[in-house]
Amino acid sequence: MSLPIWTPAALSSEARAVKGAFWRLVEAQHRISTMKLVDTVDEQALLEHLLEDTKPAYPPECDGLDYLLKTPFRYGAAYPHGSRFRRAGRTLGVFYAAERVETAVAELSFYRLLFFAESPDTPFPANAAEYTGFAVDIATSAALDLTEPPLDRDRDAWEDPTDYNACQALAEAARDAGLEAILYRSVRDPAHGLNLALLSPAGFASPGPTMRQTWRIRLSASGVQALRDFPEARLGFSRADFADDPRIAARLQDLT
Repeated sequence: MSLPIWTPAALSSEARAVKGAFWRLVEAQHRISTMKLVDTVDEQALLEHLLEDTKPAYPPECDGLDYLLKTPFRYGAAYPHGSRFRRAGRTLGVFYAAERVETAVAELSFYRLLFFAESPDTPFPANAAEYTGFAVDIATSAALDLTEPPLDRDRDAWEDPTDYNACQALAEAARDAGLEAILYRSVRDPAHGLNLALLSPAGFASPGPTMRQTWRIRLSASGVQALRDFPEARLGFSRADFADDPRIAARLQDLT
């Protein structure tokens, strides 16, 4: 399939405003994991500080932002694998989030299952893992919406389950046009909720999360179960929910 051609000038004319709260999930052990290595909270603070000094620097526009917001924008480290709107290598960061927390859970569930699909000798974890869901306010007048005309005419390219070349080229052209965000339909969420790829920290309207939730997510050969205590919610995804991705589909064949 040939790549859609969108020049920076053409994309500039399609800029529109985006404003609202968007959700992202991270492992809840991001701070607790260092506690087992020290004896006091002061030692943990020192260890966290030393670890932070070994990591790549943040760009200046991240000053004042909570680390949950600015971490995807770190400079200096080679991005190990390409993602939908970011090429592998020493490329500029992207903050991925979802309009609904349920979509964020579906996205995370897919990628956790994909890990085991691509590591067939790795057993599924016996217990549920804990994740922090957090919402952050986004406000920008320089966004693209791939679900609306005229960009939606290339929907097949934007929503390819494994080939990200078209999206990565689009993101590069969008940056050249001074755009800050891309709205797109989730390929992983069975309900196809709306996702956001934030290309610049300038799109954050708040310096930190505005809401937090705790999710427990259990993976098994049959699928994913996700639980939230407050407000109470239960989500379930079968393996078949993600079978549009050939990597998951191949693993399904192995398990039947």
